[in-house]
Amino acid sequence: MQLENYISDLLYRYECVIVPEFGAFLTDYQSAIVNSDTHSFYPPKKVIAFNAQITNNDGLLARYIADVEKLPFEVTLQNIKKSVETLKSHLNQGETITFRNIGTIILNTEGKMVFEPSYNLNYLTDAFGLSQYESIAVTRETHKEVVAAIETNTPIAITPEKRNTTNYFKYAAVALLALALGSFGASKYHINQVETHNQLAQEQAAQTLETKIQQATFNLNPMPAITLNVTKQTGNYHIVAGAFRVEENCDKKVTQLRAEGFSARKIGTNRYGLHQVVYASYKTRLEARKALQDFKKTHNSSAWLLVKKVD
Repeated sequence: MQLENYISDLLYRYECVIVPEFGAFLTDYQSAIVNSDTHSFYPPKKVIAFNAQITNNDGLLARYIADVEKLPFEVTLQNIKKSVETLKSHLNQGETITFRNIGTIILNTEGKMVFEPSYNLNYLTDAFGLSQYESIAVTRETHKEVVAAIETNTPIAITPEKRNTTNYFKYAAVALLALALGSFGASKYHINQVETHNQLAQEQAAQTLETKIQQATFNLNPMPAITLNVTKQTGNYHIVAGAFRVEENCDKKVTQLRAEGFSARKIGTNRYGLHQVVYASYKTRLEARKALQDFKKTHNSSAWLLVKKVD
């Protein structure tokens, strides 16, 4: 069974694809990048990672393969198990496992899986059709130097034009004087109008204020009751901290995370009866992705994003 084809299909739609008893392929959003040294532009994408500690079967991969190949769910689980046994056998023999368009996995000297992602395919659907490209550097400074050299070698001289302007200046001076006198009169009239308007407005405002003070003096109504609403965590994007078979362990994890300052809570059980604990829930995918990056860096590198509607 070629698991890589089915894993690749699911990575377009999900942030976590688990191969039971093998590990999980995770995706993380990366913004567009501009390399000023090479003048290269890279579109946003999903960066692929691998976590060998997440091996619990969530049913996503098996259900998808069963639907595509028209096989019973239990038969599909057995086929996946055989494929995983084959992969582990190749790794133990020192071979490199290649998942096309996903990455390669080898065992290091300590017997742990080391993943090297592939960058041949962008799994971010929002960036469909965008590709890397390079731009020629803009030579603004070179053109500026050329223009400066031309101006130095070819100075521009302005020769005044001779006209008989005596009469024109005389008429212009008379017109300018008349315009100034008219503007002065109009300006003085406008200022008087503005002052009158402001005085009337101030008197009206003072009268209104006095009326309200008198009403407040004789109409002392009690203040309305204040209702405080406690904000409840909402959103369909959850940062998963762990899943537990025993609910008591789940409660301990919630108490521990809350003591550390997180808004941790339980969001119920999954289809396999595991009690899920989340750091926090968010309303938008963008907020959740940013929070996921912070959690991975500062608290838990195995944290992952779950998209689920919680009542």
